[in-house]
Amino acid sequence: MQREAPRSVQRNMIVLGAVEAGLALAIICATSGPAGLQSLDPRSAASALTEAPLAAWLAAAAATALVAAILAITATAGRSAQWLTRKRLVTATLASLAASALALVLFTQGAGTSGSTAQAVLVGKLLAAWVGTVGVLRLVFSLGLGRNAPRPIVLIIGDQAPAARLVKRLKAIAGDNFDPVAPLRGDISWPDLSAGRRVWGIVLASEPSPQDVSPLLDCKLRGVRIVTAAAFQETHLGRVDIDALTPAAILAGEGFTTSGLGDTIKRAGDICISIAMIAVTLPLMLLTALAIKADSPGPVLYRQQRVGAHGRIFTVLKFRSMTVDAEAGGKARWAQRQDPRVTRVGRFIRATRIDELPQLVNVISGEMSLVGPRPERPVFVEQLTEAIPFYAQRAYVKPGLTGWAQVNYPYGASVEDAREKLAYDLYYVKHRSLLLDLRILLATVRVVLFRQGAR
Repeated sequence: MQREAPRSVQRNMIVLGAVEAGLALAIICATSGPAGLQSLDPRSAASALTEAPLAAWLAAAAATALVAAILAITATAGRSAQWLTRKRLVTATLASLAASALALVLFTQGAGTSGSTAQAVLVGKLLAAWVGTVGVLRLVFSLGLGRNAPRPIVLIIGDQAPAARLVKRLKAIAGDNFDPVAPLRGDISWPDLSAGRRVWGIVLASEPSPQDVSPLLDCKLRGVRIVTAAAFQETHLGRVDIDALTPAAILAGEGFTTSGLGDTIKRAGDICISIAMIAVTLPLMLLTALAIKADSPGPVLYRQQRVGAHGRIFTVLKFRSMTVDAEAGGKARWAQRQDPRVTRVGRFIRATRIDELPQLVNVISGEMSLVGPRPERPVFVEQLTEAIPFYAQRAYVKPGLTGWAQVNYPYGASVEDAREKLAYDLYYVKHRSLLLDLRILLATVRVVLFRQGAR
């Protein structure tokens, strides 16, 4: 599964976003300016020019272009390496198209073409010009990046075991962005280390030994970037290093806080988006219910107890995707790859996440949120809390339909998987914000389109 980039954004992404914003503004002005509107519908154009001065029209166009560019970059999670393959290029462009469509529709409504044939024509022209321009721009960008930007080297220093773990994790998660070299021990000389290399910096996998302190200080004073493994993972891998996490880091460190205003806005967004999604997907849910009934005996909906915020137990709703005797004897079991208990219809609705749609009712009732850690069963929570440090702390936010762990790590079916996903869940708990929620929702579109991580 392709991991999402964390909060750090590369400078080339900022440059690309600025260029795309400028192109979006140019496209809007060229396609839907007064001349363009006049050619579509003279009465609409006259009304728009009468009611909205040119300065107001330009302000609306600039705001729309900025929103479209931000959504386009956010949809690809700010990671330039996403475009180094054709598949990722196509995914990024389609996500940009979907994310920007609403902004362009709202603009055309403000331009005086709402509810008319002119609006449909104008939206079509805007979207076609936008997706074509973005696709070509990103293709050129990916070719230039692939030829001219070799991966910077990360020098890992520390004891063999933690250094080896960090190297393995870096290669698995950030192989597109960094080339880890480790472990380095013995005489550390910056001129020797950096000779002929494009070195990003040094990462300390463990406490430096006494003989390493002096040369590391020399590197630091030469301007070399030196960070701990925990800080590097949080900033560049989007995960919390559970092995290095301590109660003091949670109590006195940054993050792990909440905002009353932010929670209120998030709750309002959950309700509005969930109601809209139910209205849009109602025909699909009715067809799914009929397919489940025709495919196998048993109820359409599956009810199961899950652990919510602050340990509260609630009943989650899902479309039934397994046989009715999936847990004979009442013993809870992890879902496995190619699980024989999954029905034919169930395999499809699990891969496309259609089985999760009834949980929108849980979101409206306040038991869940659109974004948050995955709700787990009480028996699994009890086991994992005993086996994994700080597992209980993920329950300080509402569970979600989707989440940072879900878009960064495949479906978990073991204690070790749960430990890896906890690293992402705690990152979300620590850094949660409305912007991070938006990135997760857009990344979920990619996960659903390419059926990533389902079992």
